[in-house]
Amino acid sequence: MRLEGKIAIVTGGASGIGKATATLFRQEGALVIAADMAEGEDVVRADAGSEADVAGLVDRAVRDHGGLDIFFANAGVSGGLASIFEQSPEDWEKILRTNLIGPFLAIKHAAPALKARGGGSLICTASVAGIRAGAGGPAYSASKAGVINLVKVAATQLAGANIRVNAICPGLIETGMTRGIYDSARAAGKEEMIGHLNPMKRGGAPDEIARAALFLASDESSYVNGHALVVDGGLSASHPFYRQDYGRTSF
Repeated sequence: MRLEGKIAIVTGGASGIGKATATLFRQEGALVIAADMAEGEDVVRADAGSEADVAGLVDRAVRDHGGLDIFFANAGVSGGLASIFEQSPEDWEKILRTNLIGPFLAIKHAAPALKARGGGSLICTASVAGIRAGAGGPAYSASKAGVINLVKVAATQLAGANIRVNAICPGLIETGMTRGIYDSARAAGKEEMIGHLNPMKRGGAPDEIARAALFLASDESSYVNGHALVVDGGLSASHPFYRQDYGRTSF
């Protein structure tokens, strides 16, 4: 019961990493408010990129449960693999709104509530795509690189508040976001190729990221702050590069 008595918010909590984390947090004793734009069991409907919705989640935790100890800003969208030359500013705005502005809003609104409890943990989902090229589309990769830097800046700006701010950088994990990759491989009889570019030779599961989130949420990581924890089977040790064919926009 590593989170006994703790109050936590998890965005993107209806499926994938968020659902697995909300379930694990509850098993470890936390009272969890899971939020998502999609419907789900024990899920509050909220837009992680909306300031009013994020502030409302924090207010709910304080009003109904007496405070907040953990905020896992996990909600994200992929935006596909279109090239820089195929994406519009509107595409970027939509992706950045959820993937980067969402974590910013979580930190902004959750930090005062965590401080009132004497400290706590803020966790943001980044990605190995935010570390190097070759693991995601342009806007997605840029948004996740922003998350990695955001937690470092936030950790310094919250110095002395006993609030730790960290990111998790997942590799290829089987979620709704990556369903197309998994479905295509299985349909082609090439499931064994999933994750073959990393040293573990496999993709990851949502519960493997949930366990990393549990570590960062618990007192076991009491001296971990401003850090981007990579959970990718070793993929980012050497991001493989492959040339994409952009048709008329290739160089």
